[in-house]
Amino acid sequence: MPVHPAGPRSGELAHEIPRGGPPADLNVIDPAVWPLGMQRSDGGELTLRGHGLRGLAAEHGTPALFLDESDLRQRCRDYRGAFGGAQVYYAAKAFLCTAVARLVEEEGLGLDVCTGGELAVALRAGFPGERILLHGNNKSVGELSAAVTAGVGRVVVDSQEEIARLSELCAANEVRQRVLVRTTVGVEAHTHEFIATAHEDQKFGFSLAGGDALDAVRRVHAAPGLELVGLHSHIGSQIFDTGGFEVAAHRVVGLLAEVRDELGLELPELNLGGGFGIAYTSADDPVDVVEMGRSLRSIVERECTSYGINVPALAIEPGRGIVGPGTVTVYEVGTVKPVAGLRTFVSVDGGMSDNIRTALYDADYSVALANRASDVEPMLARVVGKHCESGDIVVKDAWLPGDVRAGDLLAVAATGAYCRSMASSYNHLPRPPVVAVSDGASRVLLRRETMDDLFALDVAAGEPDIPSHL
Repeated sequence: MPVHPAGPRSGELAHEIPRGGPPADLNVIDPAVWPLGMQRSDGGELTLRGHGLRGLAAEHGTPALFLDESDLRQRCRDYRGAFGGAQVYYAAKAFLCTAVARLVEEEGLGLDVCTGGELAVALRAGFPGERILLHGNNKSVGELSAAVTAGVGRVVVDSQEEIARLSELCAANEVRQRVLVRTTVGVEAHTHEFIATAHEDQKFGFSLAGGDALDAVRRVHAAPGLELVGLHSHIGSQIFDTGGFEVAAHRVVGLLAEVRDELGLELPELNLGGGFGIAYTSADDPVDVVEMGRSLRSIVERECTSYGINVPALAIEPGRGIVGPGTVTVYEVGTVKPVAGLRTFVSVDGGMSDNIRTALYDADYSVALANRASDVEPMLARVVGKHCESGDIVVKDAWLPGDVRAGDLLAVAATGAYCRSMASSYNHLPRPPVVAVSDGASRVLLRRETMDDLFALDVAAGEPDIPSHL
């Protein structure tokens, strides 16, 4: 897909009119898209666990991400129950802070980290090292050393250099590190090119078709200080069906059989990664987590039976599926600009600095008027940010009430995964806070970034007076 200098396809988007008309009632909140604790009150305001979004916005400012804590806990439990007996690792890259690390630990999940920074957050939160799994296609010696020192339970190796580095570290420290080999199984997930990770032409893992995966298994098995415990496969993200997993399981179980036949070793673990999709809009239809669990277990059992090998212990790595649906971002409208014959541009006080996914992945989102209900006829709108980019789009095709005006609040659903994790301070706009909301209270998990935070990295900034209104 060609990339416009101001963002993917931004030159084309102005002329695209969405298919179909507006929903019958703009005030209705689809429970498949919004947090479990989200409702619209009798007075018309959106509430989260009983807290009005106007009050939350007044207390914490906008833009801000509000996380339904009970929703997050429930989805942790749903995955544990649906994949009964499997090790569920929460994929920290979706969103991580010390409070979330502690929460998923309390719910009995493991933690999948992919950098030394994510590992440091996990350890600061007191997360048990043996329940941490370390990913990454280019782990540094320092990151591997930190993982070994922390007693990380599993390292997923991704290159021949890494096998040698890790073996040398473990031998020098007289420890034995449990290792999985990441395999590239040649399955094209039905998703965006940049989040499909199991085809051959990409940076992750060892190719199954080319024999690199089996060679990596041999090397790990022979390496001092390493204990080969299983294989890893991840076919992509935002996946809505089990077809890709079925092909991947067939191929990776075939490798398990090769390992048994050549090395006389039945590996005890198989990690199928994550990538389970969620509903960003009412048109999305992800597989129910219980059905996904049943289907994946059945697929692996069938493949193992066909090869005559024991069924390994399964592991999965959901991130988006756990943290994505339970968070909303609340913005304040700053300007409303109709463009005759096309649409109305509704500008908010955030944008691509707090949600890059629309520009990066052409992602779709649901948006609703949050501070009040409205019976005014809907208008076709584009919710845009305040950055100096034409591609600074939050929701590209939105039906909003025709009376939306400056000062209104808009809520965007399903922003828990990757939005705050990928946030930036582009145009020196401070990153927004993340606030956990429960039945009794709200608490700040990550505070709003300030100009002082930005200046703290600017070694020549000095300390002039900063206008208080910025």
